[in-house]
Amino acid sequence: MALSIRPVTTAADRRAFVALQFSLYADDPHWVAPLKQDATALISGAKSNPWFLHAEAAFWLAERDGVVVGRISAQVDQLVLTHMGAGTGHWGMFECIDVQAVADLLLSTAENWLRDRGMVRAQGPFSLSIWDEPGVLVSGFDGPPTVMMAHHRAWLAPLIERAGYAGIKELHTWEVDTVPFPAAVQRIVGAAAKASRIRIREVVKADFANEAALILDILNDAWATNWGYVPLTDAEVAFVGKKLKPIVYPDLIRIAEYDGVPVAFMIALPDLNEKLRDLHGDLFPSGWAKLLWRLRKPKVKRIRVPLMGVRKAFQGTRNASLMAFLLIELIREATVRNYGATRAEIGWILEDNGPMRSIAEIIGAEITRTYRVYEKAL
Repeated sequence: MALSIRPVTTAADRRAFVALQFSLYADDPHWVAPLKQDATALISGAKSNPWFLHAEAAFWLAERDGVVVGRISAQVDQLVLTHMGAGTGHWGMFECIDVQAVADLLLSTAENWLRDRGMVRAQGPFSLSIWDEPGVLVSGFDGPPTVMMAHHRAWLAPLIERAGYAGIKELHTWEVDTVPFPAAVQRIVGAAAKASRIRIREVVKADFANEAALILDILNDAWATNWGYVPLTDAEVAFVGKKLKPIVYPDLIRIAEYDGVPVAFMIALPDLNEKLRDLHGDLFPSGWAKLLWRLRKPKVKRIRVPLMGVRKAFQGTRNASLMAFLLIELIREATVRNYGATRAEIGWILEDNGPMRSIAEIIGAEITRTYRVYEKAL
């Protein structure tokens, strides 16, 4: 069996790169196919992904007897070098059959590319950044992921570890029923609702470009000391705002103001994976119409909270707790009333993010999925 690897250089290569997941997960009942046009845009350069304005990447396909059996990216991000340490290179988009020789070839190719650019450590998977799909799934294979979360084959993590990598960070998702919270939480919510200096408002969808810029400004401030933090650039903020607008539901995205100044936010999304499964990644010929109709007033089983944050000046204060729990309760009520969700997923949350873990535990959430990021010296 002849094993080879080649760079992704053409549109046909990019299509093959995206198509590999569809063959590897064809018999996995829990995998949800990404929209092919979004998956292709992610790896197609700065015109379709502003991440490339501060980073460079290379992509490869592994083939066995002419059949694609694996893929990988390697990337050097100038913002990662500034915020995660000089000499830190990343790899990601890692998928392959359950054959160690294939994994070794992919990983060593990415490592050599990073080494040639002066990197001294390789971390991954980041597909392509911390803001996309970080880590590989190591527990929680028994159900589908929520919107914008990854699902992986159980054999990927062992392949990475046998290639000499050690885990450096775990990211957890937590789930909780959308029933009313315990009495202790309700008392906090009640106190927050009576606090005259605190106001919670919905985002204005018609002005979502500016609302997104405001939210991401709070996010950049709130997350600045978190492991893996890389700030979003102005171009990325504008890109995210445009990309999210079709799935913005104002009652699920709220901003907390203190004395009229925005200082915290919470974003929740209906689990649109439930609406995407039968499209099999294709919007044509009829997928567009189906998706647009389903997005009008989606009824879902699960809701996902991908992001929330409080400005650093408020972190650790009583007001931060009041705002956080009031945001959570108002969005919980909206998910039940308007979307029919019976479960909510929070995350991902870093394993050592004590404040967020405490919030999850107080409202009765439990860890359901774990993703692991690996590192290896070059």
